[in-house]
Amino acid sequence: MGFRSFAIGIIWRVLVILGLALGIASVNVQDGIALPAVVLMVLLVGVTFNLIAYGNTTNRKITRFLESIRYSDFSSRFTKDSKMGSSFREMNLSFNEVIDAFRKTRAEKEEQMLFLQIMIQHINTGILSFDSRGRIGVINGAAKQLLRIHQFKDIYDLGKLSTELLANVVNIKPGGSFSINVRTDLYLNVQSAAFKMDGNNWTLLSFQNIKSELQKNELQAWQNLTKVLRHEIMNSMTPIASLSNSLGTILEEDIQQGKTGLLELEKESYLDLAEGLRTISKRSIGLVNFVNAYRDYTNIPQPKLAACSLKALFDNCQVLLKEELIASNISLTTNVQPTGLEITADQELIQMILINLIKNAKEAMASALRREIIVSGGLDSQSIPVIRVTDFGEGIVPEAVERIFVPFYTTKKTGSGIGLAISRQIMHLHHGTLEVYSEPEQQTTFLLRFG
Repeated sequence: MGFRSFAIGIIWRVLVILGLALGIASVNVQDGIALPAVVLMVLLVGVTFNLIAYGNTTNRKITRFLESIRYSDFSSRFTKDSKMGSSFREMNLSFNEVIDAFRKTRAEKEEQMLFLQIMIQHINTGILSFDSRGRIGVINGAAKQLLRIHQFKDIYDLGKLSTELLANVVNIKPGGSFSINVRTDLYLNVQSAAFKMDGNNWTLLSFQNIKSELQKNELQAWQNLTKVLRHEIMNSMTPIASLSNSLGTILEEDIQQGKTGLLELEKESYLDLAEGLRTISKRSIGLVNFVNAYRDYTNIPQPKLAACSLKALFDNCQVLLKEELIASNISLTTNVQPTGLEITADQELIQMILINLIKNAKEAMASALRREIIVSGGLDSQSIPVIRVTDFGEGIVPEAVERIFVPFYTTKKTGSGIGLAISRQIMHLHHGTLEVYSEPEQQTTFLLRFG
């Protein structure tokens, strides 16, 4: 019904145009009457332009509506009391409702943005973003307080604080992280994420000062190590002190001066003295071995990094341990996917870790039914190289899973408790990790992650 008003307006304008055209034609038939024809022609042109303008009313409204959305001009309003019929009034109302919805959505987004900005400024973690050209996007108060860089214009200003920090930030991969000691009171842990905005690639960095946490962990580590050292030294020194006292008593009470003036000792006392000295010697050797093990743990050389083929590394381990595994009736299965996978590492140090893990697996499988050790290499979900060493032996009880990496802690009767601690430290020197996952009496997997 509403559209009928618009249709009627078009129809009567067309009829007027037709009437004027017919009038011009009839006037032209009569010779010598030019003025009425000119007047009718002017009226015809005027009505024609009026018809075009009238027909373009809807287009203009739609164009104005779209431009309002395009330029985010949500202050525009469309006339509700249009004389062109109810359908146009409904169209105007719809335009206004859409603009109101856009205005509300923009207001909500602005509120969310304001909330995020406030939240970013109030969290204790430093936040910084920069684009592919190094321009700073967002930097919160915590980051400014940590970095203390005046006039922070672009990411390259990090070089004012530490050139090493800048190099690590520039080369960091999305999802990557690193730790760096910047100054005496600042030990940064940096994590990154990547995102795309307005066609530009952005990197988001988070900074945390873990100095106090490191000092706390270091103190706890030294306390644990001191307990172990005290325990081992006391275990060796207590019987030595007691035995030395007993041997002194034997010398005081049982030694006598003979007729020739020489000191004499009964055979039984001599045998006791000799046995006691042998025992002291054994305990002293054990203490020296313990000190040497501690020295080995604290003097691991810096790794000499180079490209290393996992397949070649696994083949070397197989050759070195072949006879030992055959004697224990255990097979060693290796697998690398993709076949040509390489890691950047010190081959000798990583080979030492693998040999230690394989030997531990062999000892854990003394009574295992499935007599197989699997060493596999590949990429994890983040495309980071990993090595897995899996056995099907007795496993590790949950309460011992983390303690096995503590220096001198061991679950074996003949173990020194230093092998796994050294292995984890070697992986830390490679900026990697060494973890263990175990199901007692099922299987145990040691995971080496390079990155």
